[in-house]
Amino acid sequence: MTTIGFIGLGAMGLPMAKNLVARGFTVRGFDMRQAAVGALAKAGGMRAASAVEASAGADILVLMVVNAAQAETILFSDGALTALPENGIVVLMATCPPGAVEKIAARVLEAGRRFVDAPVSGGVVGAENATLTIMAAAPQAAVEAAQPVLDALGDKIFHVGEKPGQGAMVKTVNQLLCGAHIAVAAEALSLAAKVGVDLAVMLSILSGSSASSWMLKNRGPRMLQAEPEVTSAVDIFVKDLGIVLETGRDVKAALPLAALAHQMFLAVSGQGGGNDDDSQVIRAYRALNAP
Repeated sequence: MTTIGFIGLGAMGLPMAKNLVARGFTVRGFDMRQAAVGALAKAGGMRAASAVEASAGADILVLMVVNAAQAETILFSDGALTALPENGIVVLMATCPPGAVEKIAARVLEAGRRFVDAPVSGGVVGAENATLTIMAAAPQAAVEAAQPVLDALGDKIFHVGEKPGQGAMVKTVNQLLCGAHIAVAAEALSLAAKVGVDLAVMLSILSGSSASSWMLKNRGPRMLQAEPEVTSAVDIFVKDLGIVLETGRDVKAALPLAALAHQMFLAVSGQGGGNDDDSQVIRAYRALNAP
């Protein structure tokens, strides 16, 4: 039976780890929040008291952490990589800058372990339902070895390249469009509100027209709510669009729309709404358009 070390039991990581348990994997989970570790144990997983304990003896170590800095600390400073057996596989599923992923992968490979760059898209709902889109980049043999784990977490698995960092690049492009779509949907609804159009009617019209998008249909209804349930936080797009802009600088690509969208999310975060649902980027427009 494949043993999985799973580090990062957050809003997406916990349901992902639970799905692995449900598919029959032995899962040892670690998170700084003991409540999250306890929730995994209740679902049939095993508790790990540290990153090293989660990694020790595992066939595959999944990292669903906040950023590249956390991944580096866990693997190299905390000792999780050393605890992972020779030829074990590190699967990095967090959204990270492509350049950072390349550097992490090089150190993992140098240590005699394998590495799969496998960021995900689909949010909390995708994590809960095991319907994530997974963008995997690694040599074919490494992807095939990790395939059963990937299949347990998502229903759309793409092998996007042989080189770690390529998965992160694909995710970066994805997040550019996601962030811009949410921001422009908020802008459109803000204009409608400014001129007195009923927003429920406006949203119904837009959702059924050529102007529609998945993000409009998904986030639009929550933009009409004062305090919607959080499925993806404003600060996630502050981070992810920051990665988009960093990548643009690295490859000298102009990304003016991404930069504008980033500023709108950043404005809401600066107002104290960083942990609110990302649909609430609409508050930035309300502030700009206030009488």
